[in-house]
Amino acid sequence: MHDDQQGNADSARLPEESVHWLSKPLARFLRIEAVAAAVLLFFTVAAVGLANSPWAEAFLGAWETPIGLQVGSLDFVRSIRDWIGDGLMTLFFFLVAVELKRELVLGELRHPRMAALSVSAALGGMGVPAALYLLLQSGRPGEAGWGAVMATDTAFVIGCLALLKSRIPQSLRVFMLSLAIVDDIGAILVVAIGYGGHQLAWSALAVAGVGLAVVRLMALVGIRSMSLYVLAGAFIWFAVDRSGIHATITGVLLGLMTPTGRWVSDERLYRILDRVVAHPAGNEGSGATRDRQSLRLAETAARETLSPAERIQIALHPWVAYLVMPLFAFANAGVPLSLGDLGDAVTVAVFVGFALGKPAGILAFTWLALRLGAIKPAELEWKLLAGGSILAGIGFTMALFISNLAFDRSLLNQAKLGIFLASLFSAAVGLALLFWVTRQGKRVP
Repeated sequence: MHDDQQGNADSARLPEESVHWLSKPLARFLRIEAVAAAVLLFFTVAAVGLANSPWAEAFLGAWETPIGLQVGSLDFVRSIRDWIGDGLMTLFFFLVAVELKRELVLGELRHPRMAALSVSAALGGMGVPAALYLLLQSGRPGEAGWGAVMATDTAFVIGCLALLKSRIPQSLRVFMLSLAIVDDIGAILVVAIGYGGHQLAWSALAVAGVGLAVVRLMALVGIRSMSLYVLAGAFIWFAVDRSGIHATITGVLLGLMTPTGRWVSDERLYRILDRVVAHPAGNEGSGATRDRQSLRLAETAARETLSPAERIQIALHPWVAYLVMPLFAFANAGVPLSLGDLGDAVTVAVFVGFALGKPAGILAFTWLALRLGAIKPAELEWKLLAGGSILAGIGFTMALFISNLAFDRSLLNQAKLGIFLASLFSAAVGLALLFWVTRQGKRVP
């Protein structure tokens, strides 16, 4: 009897394959929040190490290798580094925009008074560092780099918080994640407006606008084929790229257009599954029997109980976290280090913007938001906010991205050095403060 029950239980599961002995532990490992930051850190250290090794010239030169196509007057040839920054990073911006929309519709940011706290903190964390940077660089060659000190690196910040585990409340993680997402969107707008092309090709912009309208129409009429949306997105990306606006803004626009509503409700799914359970016995050799149709219907229904935004986030997040961002860091973090560069004006301005401007701006604007009616969770104490705001000074991925646009080659290494020093300082001091604040025992997440 026991064997029969065990057999019935086993038949209710998916069959096991040899690969599952590897894939299941790996899947559990990849769910750890700190993994993405660890992978990013590994490739960052590798890039810095290679840039200061005997192979530095070959390593740095390899990223400048031109690849692409040229069709008539259309030239789509650029360096490997530029393809990573302009092409692959569009996926990063797309994911950020999807996460933002999902938070606005389904998450914590759907409550205006709670959203006001994160949005205000993000605005302060962008505005004050930029102001400090401009104060230090006004009239100097590096003045145009004010945008580089505005963005917080989401992966590293969440990775640092993961090290604290249950010592900190979940509300701090939600606050920092929401702040970082809004921060990234602000940085993307800075890229599009402050560092886009000076001469716009209005015909290309019009073509991109038509492409966006087609995507919206596809969603309205119920087209759900991801391959069609990928083709439309690629078309829009090329049009935006030819317009003179930085092509990564395509990811933001398409991400904000991604639907967050489900096509199939839970109730409908259950009714469809009941139909599968009660399916009649059919001809095993035919693919057109009613039971096979019911199974295909159930497969579609199960997939469509998740909104497109949720499905894309689940599918795309591992690729962005473990491929796109580490590859970007590997291509851009390589900088020759020299103690003589520590006092350079751009290095100091970047360090001050991140290490001092970020926490000052976040705390000041958080206080202001609370005075104007925003809501702060009771367990989110000011000491915790102080530690989190210092961690926000880790501005790596987006800082490097904007630095490549804002600085010429003579100043770029100074900016990168400032980013590295500020990120190390912010991580060390922020974690030390949070460990000290929570030293009396573990908190309930």
